[in-house]
Amino acid sequence: MSQNALATGLTGLGLNLPEDAPHQLLAFRDLLLKWNKTYNLTALRDPAQAISHHLLDSLAILPHIGAGNLLDVGSGGGLPGMPLAIARPDLSVSMVDTVQKKTTFLQQAVIELALKNVTVHHARVEEMHGQYAQISSRAFAEISLFISLTRHLLAPGGRWLAMKGTRPDNELKALPADITVEAIIPLSVPGLDAERHLIILKAGA
Repeated sequence: MSQNALATGLTGLGLNLPEDAPHQLLAFRDLLLKWNKTYNLTALRDPAQAISHHLLDSLAILPHIGAGNLLDVGSGGGLPGMPLAIARPDLSVSMVDTVQKKTTFLQQAVIELALKNVTVHHARVEEMHGQYAQISSRAFAEISLFISLTRHLLAPGGRWLAMKGTRPDNELKALPADITVEAIIPLSVPGLDAERHLIILKAGA
């Protein structure tokens, strides 16, 4: 049943993933729900809901992910970082969270799923180092705060990818003058009856 729901959802998103990706996505879902009983990683308990609300919701931004390395901020239970890393084995994905139990789960998931393209950081993002072509967040913070905390990590010409529910017009009005909104993309997630938007931003002119 889960395989069918995931396959239908991927078709609905127009995604064609590597052959073993659907199996790995469901394995990740199962791990997340198993650890959730002890660690409280997500409010969702229903395996079917986790497909639409976690896996497909994360993968809805896949067509907008570029080639350069990706930092996922406030990853929590690994969303959207883990599904993106599974769907794009060529993509170097780093995930950061300040909560130890969440990064412990992410480290274990990386080991159990044998993901070679994922790095997990237990840290405050404002204290991290490095340069990333893409920085994503899902339900992490207001966009202006997300940008101020991660600006030092964005590579020249890089992009921020902020996943939001309803269109965050008030947040966009509060952006610093040198931040450009490149795109506001409405997302339609199969099985998810709620508004979703991806906001793509750049720094400087």
